[in-house]
Amino acid sequence: MINAIVKNIDLGDGRTITLETGKLAKQADGSVVVKMGGTMLLATVVSAREAKEDVDFMPLTVDYREKFSAAGRFPGGFLKREGRPSDDEILAARLVDRALRPLFPKDYHAETAVMISLISSDKETMADSLAGLAASAAIAVSDVPIECPISEVRVARINGEFIVNPTYSQVEEADINILVGASYENIMMVEGEMDEVPENDMLEAIRFAHDAIKVQCKIQEEMAAETGATKREYCHETNDEELRQKVHADLYQKCYDMANKQLTDKHLRTEGFEAIREEYIEAYTEANAENEDIDLEQNINLIKRYYHDVEKEAMRRMILDEGHRLDGRATNEIRPIWGEVDYLPGSHGSAIFTRGETQSLTSCTLGTKMDEKIIDGVNIQGTEKFLLHYNFPPFCTGEPRTPRGLSRREVGHGNLAHRALKRMFPDDFPYIVRLVSDILESNGSSSMATVCAGTMSLMDTGVKIKKPVSGIAMGLITDESGKFAILSDILGDEDHLGDMDFKVAGTVDGITATQMDIKVDGLPYEVLAQALEQARQGRLHILEKMLEVIPEPREDYKENVPRLETIIIPKDMIGAVIGPGGKVIQKLQEETDTVIVIEEEGDTGIVQVSSTNKSSIEAALEQIRLIIAVPEIDKIYHGTVKSILSFGAFIEILPGKDGLLHISEYDWKRLDSLDDVLSEGDELDVKLIGIEEKTGKLKLSRRALIPKPEGYVERPSRDNRSSHRGGGRNDNRGRGRNDNRGGGNRNDRRDYRK
Repeated sequence: MINAIVKNIDLGDGRTITLETGKLAKQADGSVVVKMGGTMLLATVVSAREAKEDVDFMPLTVDYREKFSAAGRFPGGFLKREGRPSDDEILAARLVDRALRPLFPKDYHAETAVMISLISSDKETMADSLAGLAASAAIAVSDVPIECPISEVRVARINGEFIVNPTYSQVEEADINILVGASYENIMMVEGEMDEVPENDMLEAIRFAHDAIKVQCKIQEEMAAETGATKREYCHETNDEELRQKVHADLYQKCYDMANKQLTDKHLRTEGFEAIREEYIEAYTEANAENEDIDLEQNINLIKRYYHDVEKEAMRRMILDEGHRLDGRATNEIRPIWGEVDYLPGSHGSAIFTRGETQSLTSCTLGTKMDEKIIDGVNIQGTEKFLLHYNFPPFCTGEPRTPRGLSRREVGHGNLAHRALKRMFPDDFPYIVRLVSDILESNGSSSMATVCAGTMSLMDTGVKIKKPVSGIAMGLITDESGKFAILSDILGDEDHLGDMDFKVAGTVDGITATQMDIKVDGLPYEVLAQALEQARQGRLHILEKMLEVIPEPREDYKENVPRLETIIIPKDMIGAVIGPGGKVIQKLQEETDTVIVIEEEGDTGIVQVSSTNKSSIEAALEQIRLIIAVPEIDKIYHGTVKSILSFGAFIEILPGKDGLLHISEYDWKRLDSLDDVLSEGDELDVKLIGIEEKTGKLKLSRRALIPKPEGYVERPSRDNRSSHRGGGRNDNRGRGRNDNRGGGNRNDRRDYRK
């Protein structure tokens, strides 16, 4: 017997989101189907009953997958089944993870898996907008402990109006496109892209999203109540409050003093804090080595955990009380910046951007239509002309290991930088562009360093971007009294100890991309507005330093950049340029050392020819023009003999276009055969003297290009001679026949037959 519980959320514009539980996947701890239009997501959560030993964190995994069968499609490739998650699936999973993770109890360490699957799609509803709601609802109806339900919505501004969960087609017209995750009380996460909008407009979009999220959180609470879900009891941590207080009392001042040394070197600072901890553990071990009343190993693990909290508290307090930071900077001060362009001679463009101990080496490559990225998702099919790939090798943080595949973090950071730059990409740019950011040092936001290095690399390449883009990472620290400090250009250490960290990228005129993670409850919008204003000032400072290195895009490309030329041809000539089985275009590319791409658009064909050699491009274009050329009567062509027959020769005057040079049109003198004067492959000039109206066959003449000899007497052609002889005979025959017919013999014969 199925007792499904169904809840509806009215979006207020005729659209409805439906939540259903109790029908599918009932062996999971929690299971919910979320439906909007023809799009359906199945979200499940399963959490282990016990935590693994030595696990002192929340081992949460969020997985988001889109099934091609949801849209009635086959996956590509030979296997015809879904493979590793796409970048879009990884990004959707990360967004849900970032909103959910802070809400699990800090002492809950059971391995937990949240799985979200797209099981039906109407191809217009953006499924990732519903993923956070689905995941949270599945947890809400389960016994897995969490502080409160959350939801995520996408907000787009189209023609000045905000829309919740817009369609794919609507998003294309939006100047603001952000995804917001929040609980009923607090904003948890913001990520998205904008078209150079001011900070206040972004805040307005966040408020609008939060109003919609509040309704969705209430519905989840109602559904959980109807299912009778109660949260499980657990014990995943052993704590000793007396030991916690002792560690705090013994080490707080030492940590405060260490933080206040204002060391600019990340490794020296880390070693200093580690030394405090290890000295204390060593002294504690010596003092309690013979004490059988305590579990020494357990207490040492507790000391390590408690020390981390003390260290974090001391850093935060020092910033709030002293007004300066771990490396001695003021709260609004940016670390030293230096940059360089044209560092890699083999690349089409390159740049180094270094801010403090964060460094990105970014290269730019220009390619042809053959290099564009093909997108074959469940709902999105198409191509991408601007690519950005971000790499975070372990050596950039001093880790002694080698990378093993692409991490989710690299996908997420690269996507943020891509969003920041793509709206400044020039319209109708003929090249395919790939930026590759290799992070060589990291202590602070490497994604924002990628934005800066990416801008400089594009300009070094000669890409005429609309406006240069810079980015900055910000932090926020608060206390119970309401005191707060906004930190510009945060360090890696500050990223972990703050109550909010956010990244903002944009031009002098507004924001192009942002990412926020808010960890504090009840953050006033006024504080957020102040933080965004401080971020704007920092962003402009960084942009000024970038423009000192390269103030504007280069006038021309480097010599090793493939040059592109584009011509438009009639649609019905595309086949002629390609040739049967592609023979014509393949031969043309081989002979001219070019890459030729043809794209059909409306009633025309767009032919793009590329090569590093300009003369090669000209040669290819000339051949294409000849292929598509329309033969003109009385025009002289330089042709090639293709074949010789008894009555004449066929001459190719244009690629793929042959005409007949009749033997009588070769010369003024009479020839019995062309074999004595022509061979296959010979080249000669001929004149087009006629085109047959019905067949389109071309009639050529060489004789028309040669002066007529003096005293030349035109011999009657065979046709003329036949006409002359036939004239007398016809007259005679005609007279006899006409006379007889005129005499009425025909009627007589008809009478006789009767």
